[in-house]
Amino acid sequence: MTDRSSSPPRGIIVDEFGDRNGTPVLLLHGGGVAGWMWRPLIEQMGAGYRFLVPDLPGHDRSAHADYESHERTIEALVEALQHRDDRPVAVVGFSLGAQLAVLLAVRRPDLVSHVGIISAQAEPSRWPNATLALLRTAAPLAKREWFARAQAKELFIPPTLFPDYLRTTQNLSTRTLVASVGENIRFTIPPTWASYEGKALVVVGERERAIMARSAHHLTRYRADGEPETIAECGHGVPLQKPHWLADRLQAWLA
Repeated sequence: MTDRSSSPPRGIIVDEFGDRNGTPVLLLHGGGVAGWMWRPLIEQMGAGYRFLVPDLPGHDRSAHADYESHERTIEALVEALQHRDDRPVAVVGFSLGAQLAVLLAVRRPDLVSHVGIISAQAEPSRWPNATLALLRTAAPLAKREWFARAQAKELFIPPTLFPDYLRTTQNLSTRTLVASVGENIRFTIPPTWASYEGKALVVVGERERAIMARSAHHLTRYRADGEPETIAECGHGVPLQKPHWLADRLQAWLA
């Protein structure tokens, strides 16, 4: 399935799929998974797209460099884009990756034509320090297969992708886990998001936590793109639960 794979200066691994001359689409995965989570979507998207799919710092094949912060990751993504193309890209992100998509768009609007935001938390969680302390305590469990199988079910990871998930979670350091989750649960929308001139699409699962539905409305409140789209019968896993629906929606949005 991989057409090309390379590593830009900051060391994140980026795969390329599809048509070299197609519409460039950067796909940013969520925390605790990796670029492989986008395979079902890519298979449904068809011809005419050039997909750039990184493993974010600390994740899977980019596990050699721990996740430090959203800002450092944006720097690495900018380098990856400048390393490859002179055309603006459509960025589609899930969860933590959706937060990064927003930040990339407002930091470098010259590089980003569209922003697809799937299940992004956009208001800080309560008691983040307590959450992170519990996470540090539970981190060793993530390396055990029985625990990974239970987590994979919660994340809607299909059996065909479980080996990829197990490999990723077993190589995920506690430092990466705490840093990425800490950034995720403290994220707030940058003030310049309202003035980003590209197209935006905000999607959330019907069965996600209430904070996710509120976040989707926060992300559309001061923009002219319309209301967020709520996907029936989906939890926090739209790209894996309904890849065919998502592919159809993205195709129409990118047309």
